[in-house]
Amino acid sequence: MNFVIVTGLSGAGKSQTIKFLEDFGYFCIDNLPPALIPKFAEICSQTGGKIEKVAIVVDIRGREFFNDLFKSLRTLQSMGYNYEILFLEAKDEVLVKRYKETRRNHPLAHDGDIFEAIKKERLKLSELKKQAKHIIDTSDFLPRQLREELEKIFVAGEKFESLIISVQSFGFKYGIPIDADIVFDVRFLPNPYYIEELKRFSGLEEQIRDFVLKSKEANEFLDKVTDLFEFLIPHYIKEGKSRLVIAIGCTGGRHRSVVLASEIYKRLKDNGHTVLINHRDISKDVSGERTK
Repeated sequence: MNFVIVTGLSGAGKSQTIKFLEDFGYFCIDNLPPALIPKFAEICSQTGGKIEKVAIVVDIRGREFFNDLFKSLRTLQSMGYNYEILFLEAKDEVLVKRYKETRRNHPLAHDGDIFEAIKKERLKLSELKKQAKHIIDTSDFLPRQLREELEKIFVAGEKFESLIISVQSFGFKYGIPIDADIVFDVRFLPNPYYIEELKRFSGLEEQIRDFVLKSKEANEFLDKVTDLFEFLIPHYIKEGKSRLVIAIGCTGGRHRSVVLASEIYKRLKDNGHTVLINHRDISKDVSGERTK
């Protein structure tokens, strides 16, 4: 029998995850008191093989019962049942935004301070996170993207890579993304903005893509940074990093950076990494005003 313990930060997507796992054929229970997990495993084993895949959500909503979790997991293992822990997390500001949108109260925000509640929850869950087999940062995920990642792990059986890579194009005139881990400046490449018949297009369109990629320097850049990322990514994973933001910038964030960010995204995705793409400033620089 396959047991998946779904846990993580409040607001990180556990409810959505359990719905997807149910779609994948898992028998799912939300907020089961940890002390009941071994007994529940016994009940499932008595169904004659009718229940082979089980997902249980356990988190700090269980209050004092949550402290029984590690003892219950040891009991589960001693009974001969294998389990794996799926841990969901997200950035603080994303969690706060989600709580404000849903108007729900954080389980630990007794005084209304959500940031302090998230801090307490991270501390309380830190040991559980260390034991997790899968860690997913849902900060930048749409529901369909979360489903795709879960499907890779629990349906296709693909090797899971805990590092979520976000490739972002931007314009320097609008500021460097504050959450960027690695920033590349591609303003050394020819700028299609100064060609009258091209400047109205964006880097998502064929005309601009062809213009940028006909440059020998652009292709050399792509080859070199791809090699760099393939070197860095395993080391980031080894050190426990769960999110990597790669920012590619040009002047306005509409042409060169969009093309190169899209190419890097494609290369990393083709190499089997979990990658997201975001063109932050693609719609901003459409007027005739321009700064170098």
